[in-house]
Amino acid sequence: MLRNDRGYPALVMAHGTSGVRSQLKQYIPHFTAAGMHVLVFDYRYFGDSDGEPRQLLSVRRQLQDYVAALDFIRQVPGVDPDRVAVWGSSLSGGHVVEVAVADGRVAAVISQCPAMDNRANTVSLLKYAGLGMVMKLIGLGLVDAVRGMFGLAPRLIPAGAAPGKVALLMTPDTLPGMKAIEAPGWRNELCARFILTLAFYRPGLKTDRLPCPILIAICDYDSLVVPAASEAAARRAGKRATLKHYPIGHFDIYLGEWFEQSVSDQVAFLQQALVRLPAA
Repeated sequence: MLRNDRGYPALVMAHGTSGVRSQLKQYIPHFTAAGMHVLVFDYRYFGDSDGEPRQLLSVRRQLQDYVAALDFIRQVPGVDPDRVAVWGSSLSGGHVVEVAVADGRVAAVISQCPAMDNRANTVSLLKYAGLGMVMKLIGLGLVDAVRGMFGLAPRLIPAGAAPGKVALLMTPDTLPGMKAIEAPGWRNELCARFILTLAFYRPGLKTDRLPCPILIAICDYDSLVVPAASEAAARRAGKRATLKHYPIGHFDIYLGEWFEQSVSDQVAFLQQALVRLPAA
């Protein structure tokens, strides 16, 4: 349906925070049926990708990995290199903005329940977890960073836990949500040093520089990322932005009726954004 004389369009997808690519397998048939090649990959240190220490989340390196995935898919026979879209969810929902802005050739962006402004997310964490918990996390992050400097085994913390327990995320729906989308290769662990840089990562401030249309899917009752930050990112993008609201929490968009609704919206968006022929 979307083929032209240069080939089919393609979609590059990547997981969020502690996730792995196997948690996104339900998306693939929807996008391939619409006439797209799909590449889903694990960032280094996670899932099927290599790299040590395991569970190390480095924003800089994840962005490099996304660029490498883009470079790869554009060289695949049968792919139109000027009609490649990027897809990200949660933390990667912010990554795709960074990647599209830096790349300049990305044809469309899908940003699902995105972490557009991690300073706002950190303020939210401070409100529901308390200053004492945040200081404890910073202390564990410092310990892990020092251990990394000396080549020692990392100090791991849970990515998600029940309220009151030490973890990166600890809202009431965090652990049940993570368990609901659990898949082979997923580990509920992260190197604690990530907490030291989290608040400085604000990709949503760059949406005004996007070279292409963007669909931002907001979960209205999201307790892990701040929906207002996604709305602000959409306003910055102006006419390039398509905004979809769903009356659900952060993890509800991956399963069931809200998955079906949201992925249908995403397919429709991509069919419109990728149907055009590339400019001369």
